[in-house]
Amino acid sequence: MEATGSSTPAVSGGYNLMSCIKEIPTLKGDNYIEWKKKIDLAFILAEVDWVVTTPCPKEPVAPVRETDETDTAWQHRERDFAPVKMSYDLEHRKWVTANKKCLAVIKNTIEPAIVGSIPDCDTVTEYLDRIKSQFTGSSKTYATQLIKQLVTERYSGGGSGIREHILRMSNLASKLKPMDLALKDEFLIHLIFASLPKEFDTFVVNYNIQPEK
Repeated sequence: MEATGSSTPAVSGGYNLMSCIKEIPTLKGDNYIEWKKKIDLAFILAEVDWVVTTPCPKEPVAPVRETDETDTAWQHRERDFAPVKMSYDLEHRKWVTANKKCLAVIKNTIEPAIVGSIPDCDTVTEYLDRIKSQFTGSSKTYATQLIKQLVTERYSGGGSGIREHILRMSNLASKLKPMDLALKDEFLIHLIFASLPKEFDTFVVNYNIQPEK
């Protein structure tokens, strides 16, 4: 029976977590942003995302009988502690299970060479932080990732419009500025043009023949 007053969500949605794994791209070093988005989505759908922000429950300190404590008083304290310990056991088991599932998903969606370069740890939160430190911030790897995304980005239509596509590329370019790798506006425009399909060829040609920058 589950103790009342439990605040940690139950570990559920295992089927959803497993089904989402195939939607997570393998982290290869230049696709961290997309990989992290898919990881977050998988954890949310599987209802285990809480383990990323919730620390492992701490075991309550068991009561110790005082030398002058009566049998009745001691038995009363033991009875009071029993539901506290039961609640901890349930919460701890839920946390450990969710943490184990999340770590397994993460490690199985990363290139083996990258996994080997990341120091192992016990919690999914710390493991994600170590991965993030390798692929974000001012690191060369992150800069390479952003540049590769910019030069390989392609507009395919679909659900997003051309405006959203341009904003996405502009946002990627803006992340290079703090690393002293800011792109000139003219260069970014040509990158955007290069990302457009043939349907936009006439528009691109008309722009290029204009004398104004």
